[in-house]
Amino acid sequence: MTELKENLKMPEQEKLVASVSPHIHSGVSIRKVMLLVIISLLPATFAGILFFGLPALKVIVLSVLFCVFIEWAWCRIDGRTDDWKDFSAVLTGLLLALNLSANVPWWICPIGAFLAIGIGKQLYGGIGYNPFNPALVARVGLLIGFPKIMTTWMPSLNMRDSSHPLHKLIYDVDATTCATPLGVVKTAVSKPDTVQNVFHSLCNFDAYLAYLKGDMPGCIGETSVIALLLGGVLLIALRLIKWQVPIAFIATVAAISGLVNYFSPNTTPGPIFHILTGGLILGAFFMATDMVTSPMTTKGAVIFGIGCGLITSLIRIWGGYPEGVSFSILIMNALTPLIDKFTLRKPFGFRYNENKV
Repeated sequence: MTELKENLKMPEQEKLVASVSPHIHSGVSIRKVMLLVIISLLPATFAGILFFGLPALKVIVLSVLFCVFIEWAWCRIDGRTDDWKDFSAVLTGLLLALNLSANVPWWICPIGAFLAIGIGKQLYGGIGYNPFNPALVARVGLLIGFPKIMTTWMPSLNMRDSSHPLHKLIYDVDATTCATPLGVVKTAVSKPDTVQNVFHSLCNFDAYLAYLKGDMPGCIGETSVIALLLGGVLLIALRLIKWQVPIAFIATVAAISGLVNYFSPNTTPGPIFHILTGGLILGAFFMATDMVTSPMTTKGAVIFGIGCGLITSLIRIWGGYPEGVSFSILIMNALTPLIDKFTLRKPFGFRYNENKV
């Protein structure tokens, strides 16, 4: 027995580390994930600059710089000197900018950055602890605080041409601001005599083509459906998001808007219009799929997406706002812990205690 103990060489005590699971690391760092998501947003970013010009570039640069600065300052004060280097602040700043109009005044960017980084993220402890999507916290906060600025839209550069399919319908007389297609619909439904003419002008092949390209008024990053889908497919291919969330989200909006349009044609346009306009594609692929604020399970992802689609449809069709994507995602973010609780599978070998009262 003594010889056996002498032959057994125990590992050094310093190398025995007790820690919580998981014990197997995928090898993918936060920094790499953030960079990949940023790359997936580049098509939509370039499309926004293409259609709105230098004003869009200014908003993007300012939003990113202010978000990084606030993250750096907060981490420095909190003693976490390296946390700001993970590119999460860059991603938040980019998402914030893509959720703004190209004609917002410059001072909206630092306010939005503080709401996103300070209130939406660092106040809860930093990345991984925030219950709500930081960029959406900023957008909704800005919408409540500055409703006129946040709902004043810049027409795309091509809309100056009178041959543009949306020129006559939503181009403002001062040639600097205009309404979004969703905003026009919200106004049109209160006028039964002309609503079908408006719907027809917004729901035709030429208009759909403009929506696909991004050649319409709206937020910088939400207009080009083609660019957003390219980025969304990349995220799914890299397995950075659960595809069930955007599919369930978009399908629910399509189903509800299709049913309402079928039974009440004057209430809302059909599903193609709702899919191609507003922030649905941006929200479904890049906001609702946030790893921290969305459910962990496949079943939970489906429930989450359906909930987002249901709330978005209710707000768009019957609510006071033309758009409901931001509100729907934040509401479902709050329900994520509850969804996880009821959809998490029991561990292997787990058995309920039948004697427990």
